[in-house]
Amino acid sequence: MWKRPITKSSSVWGWHNMQEKHLQNGIYIQTEIQDKLREECGVFGAYDMDGGDVASTIYYGLLALQHRGQESCGIAVSDTKGPKGKVLSHKDMGLVNEAFTAENVSKLKGDIGVGHVRYSTAGSSTRENAQPLVLNYVKGTLGLAHNGNLINAPELRHELEYTGAIFQTTIDSEVIAYHIARERLNSRTVEEAVSRAMRKIKGAYSLVIMSPRKLIGARDPFGFRPLCIGRRENTYILASESCALDTIGAAFVRDVLPGEIVMISPEKGIESDMSHALPPKESARCVFEYIYFARPDSYIDGESVYNSRILAGKYLAIDSPVEADMVVGVPESGNCAAMGYAMQSGIPYGTAFVKNAYVGRTFIKPGQKSRESSVQVKLNAIRESVAGKRVIMIDDSIVRGTTSDRIVRMLREAGAKEVHMRVSSPPFLWPCYFGTDVPAREQLIAYNRSIEEIRGIIGADSLAYLKEERLHEIVNGLGICKGCFTGQYPMEPPKEDIRGEFEA
Repeated sequence: MWKRPITKSSSVWGWHNMQEKHLQNGIYIQTEIQDKLREECGVFGAYDMDGGDVASTIYYGLLALQHRGQESCGIAVSDTKGPKGKVLSHKDMGLVNEAFTAENVSKLKGDIGVGHVRYSTAGSSTRENAQPLVLNYVKGTLGLAHNGNLINAPELRHELEYTGAIFQTTIDSEVIAYHIARERLNSRTVEEAVSRAMRKIKGAYSLVIMSPRKLIGARDPFGFRPLCIGRRENTYILASESCALDTIGAAFVRDVLPGEIVMISPEKGIESDMSHALPPKESARCVFEYIYFARPDSYIDGESVYNSRILAGKYLAIDSPVEADMVVGVPESGNCAAMGYAMQSGIPYGTAFVKNAYVGRTFIKPGQKSRESSVQVKLNAIRESVAGKRVIMIDDSIVRGTTSDRIVRMLREAGAKEVHMRVSSPPFLWPCYFGTDVPAREQLIAYNRSIEEIRGIIGADSLAYLKEERLHEIVNGLGICKGCFTGQYPMEPPKEDIRGEFEA
């Protein structure tokens, strides 16, 4: 494990505290800046061995993974029995049901394909950076969808640029695609090219790759990002989360293991290459998949996300009890932990908030001097539920504290007598370099502050976090990355904070 030295943090992430506007259809749309970790990307692949079109299957799979990325999305398909190298694709900004219509899905004819939903952790939220990426090269065509973040993307990119590569995007996914394409020139198979590329790339990645005749999945040796295999009759699926398999009526086959490459073809079914695997004790899954990112109905590496969140709540009740009249969760990710706290403490579980389900990542926001709060646009307290009560409020994390104080205030204004906040993760003290947008240390409310000081800032009557040692217990002992809490990373982080560039 490497401990990140204390250095002057880059200001590259300062934009998160600003108000960013995008011009869409002649109207300024303002991105909602929240004190929340952002979801990651979602990947999905399908191969129908009977020759049926897979675009609609991918579409519904992406709908199930929408929580992982709401900025852009795309689908690329090919006909394995048609002209080699012909790929049909469609990608655009926005949600899946906004970017796709029945008409453009029906035009995507092909029995093999990949799909992607994207959230960019900084800048470059453009159509050009939407995935999947499609590369035409001397050996054919590659379609690639990537979830994660490389820590050596700048070096690899410069290396390629100085040998004549011309990049169309600013994402590190294109760096991966180029390296696979180049390695393919000296490899017998595309999976061998993927394996060779994996020797060069460092960081977090789950990949779904469409070649002219194979569907390939790969997961980084530490297993930061999830990836699983499913099957529906004679159609094979690769997906970021098992909930996407349920949506399309596919059976869960198994997880792709950390460091594994899987190859799916009609001739050999599912093949496996474990040459990049590390000893299981060295695996380092992102623990926030279990705490926040993944849907609660998903299973990741054999562990129920729902159960992990229930356990986190129970441990909060054991380690940080407080007398109260009701336990509530901050929707949606705080709800399961709140249920766990209520189960363990015997304090009734209740609903304190109504969430506006129709407000997405972006919305038309009134002028700067308006009194409307972006938090209240999405969330409102139920006065009849909390008035006169001592409330325990559970949330999954506190990043900067800017939303927590407003939610605490919202409960008080609704008549809550006391507000006790419990957080189902430890305090953030270090940035993340592996695809989760935990920002520079100076922007973290827990940096150089005591729990009591944080409590005062957010205005709660009491505050407690999940203990770090409980993290392994909520995932049943699986290997996890805790770098954002401890500064101990599973691999050496970059010497300079280059986040915001070359990201998935």
